[in-house]
Amino acid sequence: MSTADAGRAEILAEALPYIREFWGRTVVVKYGGHAMVEPELADLFAQDVVLMHLVGMRPVVVHGGGPQISDLMRRLGKEPAFVDGLRVTDAETVDIVRMALVGKVNRDVVTNLNRHGSYAVGVSGEDARLLRVGPADERLGFVGDVEKVEPGLLERMLREDLIPVLATVGVDEHGQAYNVNADVVAAAVAASLRAEKLIYLTDVAGVYRDYPDASSVVSRTDVAGLEALIEAGAVADGMIPKLESCVRALRGGVGRAHILDGRVPHVLLLELFTRAGVGTMVTP
Repeated sequence: MSTADAGRAEILAEALPYIREFWGRTVVVKYGGHAMVEPELADLFAQDVVLMHLVGMRPVVVHGGGPQISDLMRRLGKEPAFVDGLRVTDAETVDIVRMALVGKVNRDVVTNLNRHGSYAVGVSGEDARLLRVGPADERLGFVGDVEKVEPGLLERMLREDLIPVLATVGVDEHGQAYNVNADVVAAAVAASLRAEKLIYLTDVAGVYRDYPDASSVVSRTDVAGLEALIEAGAVADGMIPKLESCVRALRGGVGRAHILDGRVPHVLLLELFTRAGVGTMVTP
């Protein structure tokens, strides 16, 4: 046996205890950033998710699509507007959001996954009233906060050995559609499913104590440590909503949360099936 063959065998043997540990466990993956828009990374992500499924895990993919929404708005002659980093979503814009997220991005993610096995099914938070929302801020129009997740549809899909792919459009009690932040949705869905893990794919190496100093990446912390970093102002503004969502998910019963660099090839497999792991892991 060659050295390369021995190395591959060692990697497979190292993965075995993790495969046993996570058999039958639900893992919610918030998909975004470069991992979504770069074709090679998108294909590697699809391979990772299908492999997770094939070794007995129950992955649920939650995606946004901010750049795709903005691109479609401009193509339709409408300039995106933001307040405090959140998209202003009037009645016309919410229809564009639905077209971009449900009609385009969701279809693309499902197609990529199904190139590696016929398991993925696309859904929206409007389906079976999965995401019940209310208005987040009157200045933002139809931008919603998650009030309740009805996980029955996702649970049925998981029992049928499918991979749900969720576009983050929700509805209020009157059936009005809202644009909803994908980080917030991923945390709420993970808590509703009592997921073992909630994983965020980002465009950074993890949580930093002193961004962008690579030596300051926090490999492991807990909820209290994460809150201390936020309160100390050590976390970049763009990461705060993501980390606050992590805290809510962990307090809601999720076993672990992970902040991973989606630009790293096969980052999901490295985190789940190797001793070293990558990125930042947050425990309750």
